[in-house]
Amino acid sequence: MLESVIVLGVAGSIAGAGLLIASKKFSMEKDPKVEKIVEILPSANCGGCGYPGCAALAEALVKGEALITACPVGGNVVAEKIANLLGIEFSSSVKKIAKVRCNGTKTNCEEKYIYDGPGDCNSITLLAGGIKKCTYGCVGGGSCVTACKFDAIHIGEGGIPIVDEEKCTACGMCVKACPRKLIEILPVDKHFVVTCRSMDKGADAKNFCKVACIACRLCEKNCPSDAITVENNLAYIHADKCTNCGKCEEVCPTKAINRF
Repeated sequence: MLESVIVLGVAGSIAGAGLLIASKKFSMEKDPKVEKIVEILPSANCGGCGYPGCAALAEALVKGEALITACPVGGNVVAEKIANLLGIEFSSSVKKIAKVRCNGTKTNCEEKYIYDGPGDCNSITLLAGGIKKCTYGCVGGGSCVTACKFDAIHIGEGGIPIVDEEKCTACGMCVKACPRKLIEILPVDKHFVVTCRSMDKGADAKNFCKVACIACRLCEKNCPSDAITVENNLAYIHADKCTNCGKCEEVCPTKAINRF
């Protein structure tokens, strides 16, 4: 019995020593810049950059696999520090924020029934397409609020999420949480947004929601910069072309276009 214990102990020691030698031999030395970048990053670990966390992003940055502006939380301040560390030229970018593309408040869009169940948006939408007559609109469950780590979004009195421009970091977690894809990350200086996602035909869309886009194309026809297109019965403003002239909001008959 004692001999067996001794043999097992010796074998374990030899195996452990072998693993230690192998780990040292085959381990890759981590670039010290990775740790320095981790210290620069805000440690939010929100995933808004597309990586599992700040450490993973730091490694990707050192390898040249990620843009120095990849961290939406840190913004230009963090990007500039990383650029200086890596010796990369930096040019600031416009701040982006989340914008909600729905204005189907309780006043504008009637509810089909009284819901009594789990409060998250996914659960609400599973029951007969949600509580609203418009099956494309916000159901007000607040999944976006729960997903936001920065307390930047809240449900307003009308039952539609409201984004706090100052707190929003454009991490995109609210975008991922919304089952109706009603939230979009857009430049903060592009003020006009079509606050509707309904692809129903004009008459039906208007019947379901007072402020629905009816695809009348007046915004498209009157836009001096060709920034608006209408597809699948829905208008969309392309931020890269928009000049904030406001003509689209002026001509929209249903007030489906709003200034943020």
